[in-house]
Amino acid sequence: MEYKGSFKFEKLIIWQKAMDLAEEVYDVSKKFPKDEIYNLTSQIRRSSDSIALNIAEGSVGQTNPEQIRFIGYASRSLAEVVTCLHKSKRRMYIEEPEFEKLYSDCFNLMNMIIGFKNKIK
Repeated sequence: MEYKGSFKFEKLIIWQKAMDLAEEVYDVSKKFPKDEIYNLTSQIRRSSDSIALNIAEGSVGQTNPEQIRFIGYASRSLAEVVTCLHKSKRRMYIEEPEFEKLYSDCFNLMNMIIGFKNKIK
């Protein structure tokens, strides 16, 4: 389906990358044990989704200070994802190559978010 209009945030590469990251996290977390469904699985999925959600919310009709606040929420959610990745690796739910790929994606996205935040100021 093609949309005629677009929201400002849809053009942001950080939003696009955050959307991609959340889908990758979702796919990886499908392999987590059933007893983690209400714990680590839920947490990593919610925090990864929250990154793009906060980027979008901050970019719609917000002042610069408000947008910076929501970008801050996005970076905090990204830090949660990284911590969940470490926990997942320690519990042997993901293997080293998966961890390294997602960790690298998180690191790159964090740098992009910081750059975007500094550009807003």
